[in-house]
Amino acid sequence: MYPKNNVFKCARNIFAIFFGNTIYSIGIVAFLLPNGIITGGTTGLALSAQHYLGIPISAFAFAFNALMFLLGLLILGKAFALTTLISSFYYPFILDIMQRIPNLSNVTHDRMLACICSGVLIGAGIGIVIRAGASTGGMDIPPLLLKHFFGIPVSVSLYIFDFVILLLQMTFSDVEESIYGILLIFIYTFVLDKVLTLGMSQTQVKIVSKKYEEINTAIHTQLDRGSTLIHSETGYFRKNRPLVLTVISNRELIRLNKIVTEIDPSAFMVISKVNEVKGKGFTQPKVPRTVK
Repeated sequence: MYPKNNVFKCARNIFAIFFGNTIYSIGIVAFLLPNGIITGGTTGLALSAQHYLGIPISAFAFAFNALMFLLGLLILGKAFALTTLISSFYYPFILDIMQRIPNLSNVTHDRMLACICSGVLIGAGIGIVIRAGASTGGMDIPPLLLKHFFGIPVSVSLYIFDFVILLLQMTFSDVEESIYGILLIFIYTFVLDKVLTLGMSQTQVKIVSKKYEEINTAIHTQLDRGSTLIHSETGYFRKNRPLVLTVISNRELIRLNKIVTEIDPSAFMVISKVNEVKGKGFTQPKVPRTVK
């Protein structure tokens, strides 16, 4: 029997993969396709195949994703295949369903608005799938294969593939469509990055004060946060004075600032954002404090 937490996590991730691919397909059908905006990835290849060969976008996406899935299975192994199985076959399916919904393609005919909306939805959709520990399949796989065989960074080859796919579409697109396509890639890349780091950023605070012991104790007792005392020396008077380092949530910053100010109004604080924190109290459960 699997622990309940693992079952819940698995179900949540599967739902996220379906949800992410659904949002992705809405961005394509509602905003990108009706306004003739070009894009990269599997959808960009499908647009080229539709123009030159008359192959329906959903049919090409299904065939291409299936081929990439088989390559990934043979070369990258079963573990990789399991994470991409749902996306590889669900995305073409839901894309075809969305194309059959009446008036979904008539949301807006303002290209700038469509570019922004499709970029947000595509970036959010891909980000949700990746956060679930999966891949969207398709054009995600060739960069992984190049990294596997030649050690080429995934980000580098992914940008090269997207650029080549855009060039292919530029042969049948006007200048305006091409510019919107480049803008779209910038937008969904930006949104993707934000989604991947959403809820993971924290605030790091360094505090220099002669009342460091009181501040350190207050962090433990009033905020229930951990801290680290780092050896430091003041630059002018050359006095040894521990520096208090703590990492808190963004919402706790105001409270910490109030605590420090009340203990020592002249305390020196350095506040900075950190993208991700791992360990007890963040990615692992807190360990209850024991009284000695």
